[in-house]
Amino acid sequence: MSRQSISFTEPNDKWLKAQVESQEYASKSELINDLIRQARKQQAQIDWIKLKIEKAEKSGFTDDSKSEILALSKSRMNG
Repeated sequence: MSRQSISFTEPNDKWLKAQVESQEYASKSELINDLIRQARKQQAQIDWIKLKIEKAEKSGFTDDSKSEILALSKSRMNG
């Protein structure tokens, strides 16, 4: 595992300490790694949505309603 030294603003450092003190996380490192995992997952979802939008734009129009499109997108994204 790579070891890094990073600096935080005071508000961010206080928040990190509060999360560790509440025993939500064992350490700041664990919390930072979890935040990065969440950001990577979110970015993957954003990339997937962008890809689907680009594909849809190239494929033409649909007669599906907005709610049908949204429901289908949510079901595919979750699963």
